[in-house]
Amino acid sequence: MRITPSLSSYIECYHNSLIHDVLYFWERYSIDHGKGGYFTCLDEVGQVFDTDKFVWLQARQVWMFSKLYNDLERKEHWLEIARNGADFLDRFAFDKNGDCYFSLDREGVPLVSAYNIFSDCFVTMAFAQYGTATGNQYFIDRAKEQFEKILKRKDNPKGTYNKTIVQNRPLKNFALPMILCNVVMELKAVLSPQRVNATITECVHEITQHFLCPETGLIYENVLPDGKKHDSFEGRLINPGHGIEACWFLMDIAYDIGDKALMHKVVSTSLNLVEYGWDDRYDGIFYFMDAKGHPPQQLEWDQKLWWVHLESLIAMSKGFRYTGEERCMHWFEKIHNYSWSHFRDARGSLEWYGYLNRQGEVLLPLKGGKWKGCFHVPRALYTISSELKKISELEGSIADDV
Repeated sequence: MRITPSLSSYIECYHNSLIHDVLYFWERYSIDHGKGGYFTCLDEVGQVFDTDKFVWLQARQVWMFSKLYNDLERKEHWLEIARNGADFLDRFAFDKNGDCYFSLDREGVPLVSAYNIFSDCFVTMAFAQYGTATGNQYFIDRAKEQFEKILKRKDNPKGTYNKTIVQNRPLKNFALPMILCNVVMELKAVLSPQRVNATITECVHEITQHFLCPETGLIYENVLPDGKKHDSFEGRLINPGHGIEACWFLMDIAYDIGDKALMHKVVSTSLNLVEYGWDDRYDGIFYFMDAKGHPPQQLEWDQKLWWVHLESLIAMSKGFRYTGEERCMHWFEKIHNYSWSHFRDARGSLEWYGYLNRQGEVLLPLKGGKWKGCFHVPRALYTISSELKKISELEGSIADDV
């Protein structure tokens, strides 16, 4: 493992941006002190342009501030921010069946039904972190209950809202085993070891044996039930950022269970996806790609999105920390340079932009919306600074031994 001269400056960069820029933005502009929960539709200077509340973004913000309280610093105002969202979700997020709505109005009146289980996944993660932060068993129990409901619904996550005629093209989607890897590790401390191990075993098998293509080393978004590829728009779809994010979930799992073969496989896969998704003409990572090089059906395929690059930075920092693979640090530095020069507001205006065109120009001058909230940017800044500190400590111990 090489000694990285700029490591301390990276650590300072990510940590300071987290504390003084990004968290400050959400603390200052997103809290709905009148009705509870958070505003997420914020323009580039933090003004609210829509007051609807999207359950998964509400939950992500609860998770974020609870996580920081638990793992970074026990600041009471972080816990109070988390409480503002957790109480709102507990009161308004669930329908009569206990499933989570997708969106609510400012007061908590439901607007969009519980049409899939991804809102439930993030509420589960939020309640687990918040319950841990407060020591409130009620929220921990709610998290465990929701997790069991998710497992019961996983074979048909959209239920009656599924528009696909499944029997005619029975494709299964990568998003579910991916997010379950994240959720089960989040709930590891409150679930039984048997439940954790069974879920991890199933998800790892599903991803590595079905969605990961051994010929290309890429993760496909949709495959047939037996893992075979389907020659269609959906069957050829590659979402590099999605696959890369899943890879760092799997890196944590591989480290946790001591599986070196799995670690090697997912670090290699993350590098394959970064190299495959990189735009050699304008730099940055494409949003969607077609595995055979055909025109993708997504009109936004060539956009550069904030979360794709941030998740890639996490994966590269973890890959380097876990394995010492030099290519991870090479790509970390390359993606860092692109991300900080394009997504971060050049005026130093706290939060990052989310949507760029292929050339790297800002498409939407928002800092939060229906899909972007207080999650990917702060999670990445916190996680990367933490990973780099661990690398620095390891390098220090190596230097001491020389």
